[in-house]
Amino acid sequence: MDLIRIIIAILLPPLGVFLQVGLGGAFWLNIVLTLLGYIPGIIHAVWVIARR
Repeated sequence: MDLIRIIIAILLPPLGVFLQVGLGGAFWLNIVLTLLGYIPGIIHAVWVIARR
């Protein structure tokens, strides 16, 4: 299941984080990072998914 979440995180980072943690602070942080740059959003999303 984590592999699917990582693939989703690469395609759409906030969705990958949402599937892992819900509407928490990590989700909103990921939206901000994705808006500032797509790559930081991907890095954060993969980190959140791999951490849990």
